[in-house]
Amino acid sequence: MKKAIIGKKIGMTQVFDEAGNMIPVTVVEAGPCTVTAKKTVETDGYEAIQLGFMDIEERKVNKPDMGAFKKYGLAPKRHLKEFRLEDISGFNTGDTVACDIFAAGEKVDVTGISKGHGYSGVIKRWGAAILKMSHGTGPVHRHVGAMAGNSDPSRVFKNKKMPGQYGNVKVTVQNLEIVKIDADKNLIAIKGAIPGAKGGIVFVRNTVKA
Repeated sequence: MKKAIIGKKIGMTQVFDEAGNMIPVTVVEAGPCTVTAKKTVETDGYEAIQLGFMDIEERKVNKPDMGAFKKYGLAPKRHLKEFRLEDISGFNTGDTVACDIFAAGEKVDVTGISKGHGYSGVIKRWGAAILKMSHGTGPVHRHVGAMAGNSDPSRVFKNKKMPGQYGNVKVTVQNLEIVKIDADKNLIAIKGAIPGAKGGIVFVRNTVKA
């Protein structure tokens, strides 16, 4: 990983290339972010930078974080995230990271929190089939169905697809292409869909080739 940034999902739209082909894109307000901390092998045992995104009122920040901000004379930030990069020599605490560190045509991985659907049944959560709505099926059209044999194995196997919390988990979508960048407005247009709802915080990293 060589570069990364924190952003906010704006929503989906479409753009057209030179040939007139329509491309579905997700627009992300990426940065500007501030380097709020720098971790080195000598002091922390690993190399990483911590980025901060979106200003926040000082009264809403806890004392340890506020102390770190004041140490370097930085404005407090609402969202903080560490990124382990291959080379952090070009970053210093207080530097600004903007969306123009990326370029159109680059491949990126985007991480976000997927939309929460609450407690859901197996049909919505796992795509299970629904039973017939007639001919004596009874009021079990959307039930799970048989769990296990009575005599053998006489238990439900682990990882059985059952009702439960659906969504609201960290999801990473890899190898997405950057279609367009608007550095003046801090916007990145990424081809395809990315996790989360509008206004959700996402982390954009360049894809590491195997």
